[in-house]
Amino acid sequence: MTRGGWDVVPAGPELRMGSKSRAVQALRERLIASGDLDPVAGTGPVFDSFVEAAVKRFQARHGLGQTGVVNEATLSELNVPAAARLQQLETNIVRLKAYSGDLGSRFVITNIPAASVETVENGAVYSHHAAGVGKIDRQSPIMQTKATEINFNPFWTVPPSLIKKDLIPKMKGDPNYLRDEKIRVFNKDGQEVSPSSIDWNTEEATHYKYRQDTGADLNSLGFVRINIPNPYGVYMHDTPSKGIFGDDFRFVSSGCVRVQDVRDYVAWLLKDTPGWGRDQIDAVIRSGERLDVKLAEPVNVYWIYVTAWATPDGVVQFRPDIYQRDGAGPGPVASAVPVQPLALPQE
Repeated sequence: MTRGGWDVVPAGPELRMGSKSRAVQALRERLIASGDLDPVAGTGPVFDSFVEAAVKRFQARHGLGQTGVVNEATLSELNVPAAARLQQLETNIVRLKAYSGDLGSRFVITNIPAASVETVENGAVYSHHAAGVGKIDRQSPIMQTKATEINFNPFWTVPPSLIKKDLIPKMKGDPNYLRDEKIRVFNKDGQEVSPSSIDWNTEEATHYKYRQDTGADLNSLGFVRINIPNPYGVYMHDTPSKGIFGDDFRFVSSGCVRVQDVRDYVAWLLKDTPGWGRDQIDAVIRSGERLDVKLAEPVNVYWIYVTAWATPDGVVQFRPDIYQRDGAGPGPVASAVPVQPLALPQE
């Protein structure tokens, strides 16, 4: 400790209010070293309210649910060495410099490791949204694009990559899968065909188009899809699975980004488009009508990969290097609840 850094908190039973052990003493020392616990609180072996508050602060800084309990995920983050954290900061300073120029008067930042979406207007964060982003084996890309169009009550067309990975295996396991999911099958001439006419044990199934009916209770896109033209075939959208936004681990999609409170997000995107306030958005969603609306002014959208940054109040945030792009090798795979807004440097 005298040389900087911190010692390891030993593994064992979960530490929580009332725990008493040498591990709690090690936890106190660890939290003091990183500035999460005031040294005035002492270094005794009892897990008291001061330690609980410090654990919650630590969890918030690392994108973990603020339970105040040192579970496996929290312990894993506590035991990342200080040298690794320093390297993480150095790596991300370089990344952030790439976004230090003029990003536009209004823009969107999707930070993949934080599983978060922020809207920024006139240099200040306007709204913050939890997000679901790409799985480790189906990663969301780093890119710069623009939001150009809103699709209300959209159909969902199964991407070709998912036909082989997901749809065919599910049909082999359950011949009623397409019917239950309200997914229709069309041939190259646009004619609907019966799933029972397809041999699901061959490549035949890859020659068809699969389209899910509208309806936010089932449709994978929910009420809204936001078009952001790009070469990766990804976009931003609503989801019927709202429960994911309360999860710690939200690396759940096939590359697209699912946005919490999507109506607020869409209202912000459309604020400069005449005739499209929140009342109109709610009305068209309620009607179930398929409708496409072009933004009067496209909005810059940045999908970035930043695993460490400081907020305006000077609090340092860390997120897991979920796609292993920091160059430090495998590390802990923690969760990604975005507690603090990402503050990008502005010029």
